[in-house]
Amino acid sequence: MNGSFLLEAIIYLSAGVVFVSLAKKLGLSSVLGYVIGGMMIGPYVLGWIGTEGEDIMHFAEFGVVMMLFLIGLEIEPEQFWKMRKSIVGLGGMQYSLTTLLFMLPGIFIMGWSWQMSLAVSLALSMSSTAIVLQTLKEKGLSQTTAGQASFSVLLFQDIMVIPILALLPLLVSQGEIHLEREHPQAIIKDLPGWLQTLLVLGAVGLVFISGRFLVVPGLRIISKTRIRELFTASALLLVVAVAYLMEMVGLSPALGAFLAGVVLATSEFRHELESDLQPFKGLLLGLFFIGVGASINFRLIGREPLTIAGVVAAIVFVKACVLFAAGRLFRLKSDQNLSFTFNLSQVGEFAFVILAFSLQLNLVERTWNDILMAATAITMTLTPVWIAINEKYIDPYFGTKETVESYTPDTIHEKHPVIIAGFGHFGSTIGRFLRANGVEATILDFDSDRVDLLRKMGFKVYYGDATRLDLLEAAGAAHAKILIAAIDSPDANAILIHNARKHFPHLHIMARARNRFDAYDFLDEGVTHIYRETLYTSVHLAADALRHLGFRAYTVKRMAQNFIKYDEEALMKLKSERNNMQQYIFSAKKQIEMQEKLLHEDLLQHLTSSDHCWDSGFVREKTKQL
Repeated sequence: MNGSFLLEAIIYLSAGVVFVSLAKKLGLSSVLGYVIGGMMIGPYVLGWIGTEGEDIMHFAEFGVVMMLFLIGLEIEPEQFWKMRKSIVGLGGMQYSLTTLLFMLPGIFIMGWSWQMSLAVSLALSMSSTAIVLQTLKEKGLSQTTAGQASFSVLLFQDIMVIPILALLPLLVSQGEIHLEREHPQAIIKDLPGWLQTLLVLGAVGLVFISGRFLVVPGLRIISKTRIRELFTASALLLVVAVAYLMEMVGLSPALGAFLAGVVLATSEFRHELESDLQPFKGLLLGLFFIGVGASINFRLIGREPLTIAGVVAAIVFVKACVLFAAGRLFRLKSDQNLSFTFNLSQVGEFAFVILAFSLQLNLVERTWNDILMAATAITMTLTPVWIAINEKYIDPYFGTKETVESYTPDTIHEKHPVIIAGFGHFGSTIGRFLRANGVEATILDFDSDRVDLLRKMGFKVYYGDATRLDLLEAAGAAHAKILIAAIDSPDANAILIHNARKHFPHLHIMARARNRFDAYDFLDEGVTHIYRETLYTSVHLAADALRHLGFRAYTVKRMAQNFIKYDEEALMKLKSERNNMQQYIFSAKKQIEMQEKLLHEDLLQHLTSSDHCWDSGFVREKTKQL
């Protein structure tokens, strides 16, 4: 469909809104929603966008550019040094071994030249930074052992793109280079391979030098204007300029953005750049996932279904075997290793870049390039599916078998009155406070590495998924009085609460909620004691701020207690209106106005009351000012 930019923008955004909403309703990842939306509006189904998919990926790649820039900002040299073992060791082992296992069949079974086999293997060994990091973030798994291992491997792969794109021109002699498609921006397309390599390395060096000596001083000047919009525009200009420079020398724009982020990671503008660009990253990354779905060539799949299915199966099998073996060698627990393996078994977005560049250099045949492009997109599309399958059907059973002797729920002998499910930062604080006051609790956690650590710290923690009925029974739920649902994941907490309410109705449930909307869901389950993470900490901080401004402690404490009381009353009143957002916003606004009025009246009433507390005089002073 040919149309204006605005029409295409409407189609892209509508596909994201509709299909991501459906995916979340079905309990699936938002990534899968974006990809399915891209399939539907792409050139091979409805044909509303694009012609052959390449223009879509070119546009959508800017989402990955933004994401890689922000990842680079998070990598401080000190942090990188601390992670060197997992980055170089785990990442290097996975990438080199996977490349070798892909290259040998290419030479001896497929009959490819060693140059083509190497180029293809280097591309297929990549995993998707965009999909994996987004999925880990959504599921709250970024800080788990599997999440950290996945990040290390992805970081190594992202860094490897630099030498790979510099290496590819050297695989072809000058007379054999033949560009399959024109790249008008690339200034190196007609140059000898050795000169291309020098220009690539020079561009990388230019990014590092200019970032240190030009960009940072420039940002200092701009920051003095104190105009937020100007700083945001400067951040976008920086990303776009670096991306364009990389494109000029035939490199991936995303790679250049990553390098620029690394250079600026130690500057004082790191956090400001992150906050300014974060909204753009989320939206553009969604467009990238739509582009992945739209680029799947269903005509080619229809012509070569067995070939593509075989290629996809072989890729996933080889990568999964290497990842699982690498995880074993680096002593990941069984459940974490399974998660690590399923996270990274796809081919990543940089494979599109490497394969396209290899095609330009005539390293890869056109037919095989199309097949591998389709296989790459399919593996990326299937990633959220097999991660969900692992979580629901494989990990709860297979993933815990090897740790049964150490962590079996059947060996729980204690029958304490309190059960704590989830012993991260939130749950461990609760457990410490109860234990300090002589109350013992049965503690359950699903992160085996955290269980090991907590046991070494003196806590008796049991490994297992608290959402499983058999584990709750083994923990003594039938005789306990209180269940504290403190799991990091809101979805897991919701499942736990539902199961506990259904099978152990006598249990008094006290639930952790991240925000108001989580609290609404728990209220629907009949839970009345809900503790929102942000509410109490925020009120405590605000109370401290008032004390620092001169308010007396007694007054502040009373005001904080009243604020929480009014807010919890408002929570109950707004619960029934949350599904009608327009009415919800109207009612919420009224509730906020009412709360502020009540708090103000509390102060005025205190002036005329017979309350002779030690700071009542202070209240009179403040009330006069009001």
